[in-house]
Amino acid sequence: MKIAVTSASGHLGAAIVKALLKATKKENVIAIARTTEKAEHLGVEVRKGDYNSPEDFNAALKGIDTVLLVSGMDEPQKRIQQHRNVINAAKQNGVQKIVYTSIVGTEENNAFSPVVQSNRQTEEDIRNSGLQWVIGRNGIYIEPDLEYIDTYIKEGEIRNSADHGKCTYTSREELGFAYAKMLLEEKHNGNTYNLVGEAISQKQLADFINQVYGTKLVYNALSVAAYKADRIAELGEFLGTIIAGIYEGIKNGANDVPSDYERATGRAHKPALELIEHYYQSHVQN
Repeated sequence: MKIAVTSASGHLGAAIVKALLKATKKENVIAIARTTEKAEHLGVEVRKGDYNSPEDFNAALKGIDTVLLVSGMDEPQKRIQQHRNVINAAKQNGVQKIVYTSIVGTEENNAFSPVVQSNRQTEEDIRNSGLQWVIGRNGIYIEPDLEYIDTYIKEGEIRNSADHGKCTYTSREELGFAYAKMLLEEKHNGNTYNLVGEAISQKQLADFINQVYGTKLVYNALSVAAYKADRIAELGEFLGTIIAGIYEGIKNGANDVPSDYERATGRAHKPALELIEHYYQSHVQN
């Protein structure tokens, strides 16, 4: 069985390829990337695939049985057609199954909602494709918080608008493990899974980071408007607005959803503290 993973040069795509390599032969795994050189380190066959190019995917999906579609990073309305380019190429090439990395979140009431809406549209397109399918709705990755640790230490705080809201953090490695199972095991076909871990507050996140890193961070809540202004000033209008919307969603409970991780993988999701410890051991101590 040939499995293709799109956007394989990105963090999540690469994690899924690595998880597949632990579960099946490397000859069965094809990496698809817009810039093929960026995926060559994965040690598998690499094919070119730009989400904007139906021609790329008509070539890239030849001889493929199952495709993992990693959600694109473009603005929401562009993503829908980009994903359709992959779905259509899959149908034309006789691909039998498509697995999609969607997201947890609410379709209205915050600045992240347009991204969620575009993901829900792709979910619908996949369910209507005539192919076998599995959909994962990813929780928030914990890695960006840990990659930001130097700034947190410099400022002595974690500061955002999530307030007392709970976030079901996951990690790219946990997601990679789940998607490998969903790709390889037929019993998941026709299911939509919330791929999330335990729900923790930002104060708990700060406490866990302090425990692992030996820091003394505190959590301070900002208003939604103040945090949005802060993020736009640092990241620009588009990305700043989306990040602010994610934390507004956390505040309002959009990310505090039940986890289907054990149903998708056969084991419990690792606790948040363990995710932080693992990141620390693999990125800081080495």
